[in-house]
Amino acid sequence: MSKVRWGLLVTGGYADVAMKAKAASTTTEFVAVAHDDDAAAYARTYGVAKSYGSRAELLADEDVEAVFVALDPVDHAEWAVRALEAGKHVLVEKPLAMTAAEAERVFDAAEAAGKHCVEGVMSRHHPQHLLAKRLVEDGVIGELRYIYAACTASLPPDYFRRYPERGGGGMLDLGAFTLAAIRMFGGSPERVYAEEVRRDGETDHNFAATLRMPGEVLAQFEVGQEVCRGDALHLVGSTGRLVLEDPWFCRDVRHIELQRQGPPPHADPVSEYLPVDEEGVYRCGDPYAVSRILFDSVSTAIAGGQAPSYGRADAVEQARVVEALFESAAKTVPVRPAG
Repeated sequence: MSKVRWGLLVTGGYADVAMKAKAASTTTEFVAVAHDDDAAAYARTYGVAKSYGSRAELLADEDVEAVFVALDPVDHAEWAVRALEAGKHVLVEKPLAMTAAEAERVFDAAEAAGKHCVEGVMSRHHPQHLLAKRLVEDGVIGELRYIYAACTASLPPDYFRRYPERGGGGMLDLGAFTLAAIRMFGGSPERVYAEEVRRDGETDHNFAATLRMPGEVLAQFEVGQEVCRGDALHLVGSTGRLVLEDPWFCRDVRHIELQRQGPPPHADPVSEYLPVDEEGVYRCGDPYAVSRILFDSVSTAIAGGQAPSYGRADAVEQARVVEALFESAAKTVPVRPAG
């Protein structure tokens, strides 16, 4: 297939990982960038042929087939709609929108334009997550009983992902990974209960939740911007446990740890390590593989006229559950997500 030609709408460093992954992609070519600071310098740094001083100019470029919206979260929905109305396919850096109503509006625009729209939660496209999904469905760990996910970091006070006016905070910044994984493996949450810490009175710096999932599965996650760095995803079953290494950024991930219950009584579990890419198809040793795989997935869908792996229903539900989590944290009571 010929490469899909992408333009980037960029603020800060949102798109840097994607740009570093571009050299290894056989499906994706970045041909234009509009950057809030210095588009020309950004284009020179990453070898992009065209740069624009305004976002509207990029959207008017007929050579651009698809647009990566990598702006402040508060601007995602607006510019996704504008790109779709300009006749471009769209991939939106997570979160796709600040509310479920905004997400619905984005997909209304996508359907009207006949174009694809995807929320860019990159980790769930990686073969590590795909293998784990298959193992859970095949009953390798018995019946799924519990999911634990964490994504925490210690961010400087002036880091742009912390500003409330730009759509920052722990849940929208890091919680997109943990919640998307819980939903990927556990389905649609039936009830959520959340707690948060807002040190400045506005932005949730640290956020934790318990979710009741279908089939009597429980899930818990923690995210934080003022916490020692930690990334975790455990899928716990009646007879085993899957432990995913570096689950959100998947840098040089080669194996999944499968722990099986040892012989009774009370024996420690026995571990084995299952290769996630034994044939080397995905080149997972590349530290930017997870971003490349995301763009490859979306570009392949665009070129082949196929439905993306994740579309409207997934993105709208993600936004609805986030709304329920914020409501629960504000009221300190369990909440059932709408829809």
